[in-house]
Amino acid sequence: MADFLSRFNQFFRPHRTIPKMPWTATGRWQLNFQRILILTFGLTIFGFGDSLLVNSNLGNAPWTVFAQGLTHHSNLNIGLATFLISSVVLLAWIPLKVKLGFGTLMNILIIATAIQIGVSNFPKTNNLFIGTLFCFIGVALVGLGTAFYITCGLGPGPRDGLMTALHHRTGIRISRIRLM
Repeated sequence: MADFLSRFNQFFRPHRTIPKMPWTATGRWQLNFQRILILTFGLTIFGFGDSLLVNSNLGNAPWTVFAQGLTHHSNLNIGLATFLISSVVLLAWIPLKVKLGFGTLMNILIIATAIQIGVSNFPKTNNLFIGTLFCFIGVALVGLGTAFYITCGLGPGPRDGLMTALHHRTGIRISRIRLM
């Protein structure tokens, strides 16, 4: 039992860096079929997880709240609002001289598409139990999707790239940049 607990704790111990996986690229444009498949899978389940949070009616991820607010004040659907916000955030990379990767562009396209598909097809709920279940599943999918897409090494998403670029340019800790 002690050996199992030790392995369990080791497995879930946080990494100080992004783990290197067999599919991890050494460059942001180093593409192959396996890497693109894993990237697409990760971004898709990330978007589906985000859409479950939306349809839970109990809460949302911060950037999705922004996209949802935009939908309430325009004729945009949440997928298109997410796409536009991601594209505008990507423009903020220009003065910071951040280089985008294939994963960055796919992040914009696939997550926005998956959120829209999920919001349109998953049931909306006002039931507290089901909404809570949607939240737990949604957060788990976002985490799992993030693990897959980040370990591909094909570039950060627009928001992540902006956050890390601001950290590198200013020296302010990542945790503080996230709160800004």
